[in-house]
Parts: sequence; C-alpha cells; structure tokens
Amino acid sequence: MVAGVTEIPLTWSLVVPVKVLAHAKSRLAGLAGPARSALALAMAADTVSAAAACPAVAAVIVVTDDEAASSALGALGALVVADEPAAGLNPALAHGAAVAAARWPGSGTAGLAADLPALRPDELDRGLRAAAQFAEAFVADASGTGTTLYAARPDTAFRPRFGPGSASRYRQGGAAEIMLADVPSLRSDVDTPADLRHATSLGLGPRTAVLAAQLA
Repeated sequence: MVAGVTEIPLTWSLVVPVKVLAHAKSRLAGLAGPARSALALAMAADTVSAAAACPAVAAVIVVTDDEAASSALGALGALVVADEPAAGLNPALAHGAAVAAARWPGSGTAGLAADLPALRPDELDRGLRAAAQFAEAFVADASGTGTTLYAARPDTAFRPRFGPGSASRYRQGGAAEIMLADVPSLRSDVDTPADLRHATSLGLGPRTAVLAAQLA
C-alpha cells in the first residue's frame, strides 16, 4: 500500500444456490415431516438476510428454480436468477458467478451454503476479509470435511467444488483454508437433526427459530 493512501476493502458478490424446496434437506424428513420444505426455506431466508447485512457483501445472488424461494428471497433484497444449467450445485454456482462478474466486475465472488440458519453478519464479514488476502480461499464446515464458503478474488477464476469431501478438493486445488476460531456460525451448516441442534445452541435466525421451536 502506498504511504498516505487508504486501501479500499474488497467487496463481494455472494452466490447462494437454493434447491427446489421439495427436494431439499431430505435428511431432516424424519424430524420436520411435512414442514421440511418450509424449514429449508426458513434456513435459506435467514442465511440470505445475514449475508445481505454483512458489510463486505455488495450483492447477494440467489440461484434457484423454486418459485416460493424466488419470491421470499427476492423480497429480502437478493438478485434471483434461474438455475439455467439445471445440472447440480456447482454449475448453479458457476452460473451465478458469471451473472455477478458481468454486473459487478470489481467485486470478488463467493459461494455460500444456503443452510446456515445461525449465520452472523459479523462472522461472515471476518471470513470474507480473511479470504480477500488470497486468490482463492474457503471455510470448512464444523466437521472439517465439507465447505460452507468459497471465495475468489476478481482477478481469479471462480472454481466451485462444493459437495461431500469438498474441503480436501479445495486444499488439493491450492485454495487457502480460512481457519478463524471466532466464526462458528459460518461453519454450522444444517443437514441433520444434530446439525440443527448445534445451530440452535449458537442462536438461530428468526425464521428458522420459529419452525425449530414448533418441531421441538
């Protein structure tokens, strides 16, 4: 940095892929029953709300073909785009990243899991600010095997590798692992009832909290 010149922090376009709700969160079926789709939407809405409130986030892009999710998440300020590839999680992320790069070419691009109902804007902010120091970076989930956040600077190709075992793929691909001790909500994605109990202990977002209380 040149002396006397203030460095402008990097801002981010955050891509959040959301499955068609009828197919989402199958491992929560035993707990949530017919409320499973509503629970998936509540978690996505709490995730998007927290992301939109993060100082480092310039835009939230939701990629989904679900009408209810499109309406609810668009109302929260997200740019909603159709899942034109309709080819799975990583193609959806790449599509959203291409939209983001065209509209906000000066921002970094990050992919964020849609099932982080305890997410805190300040914790996401810390994760993104740490990621800005590297060409590519990621945050592993609480188990250390999956991934909740992947980020690429604006001068770096966006190469999402989400899915089971994704943390090792990011490590092997040269992405820097962000290992902050104070971002538990950023690492707490929810796939199982045990995950939901853990997220509840951190403090759920308001929409998920209502449903979780009913299920309890």
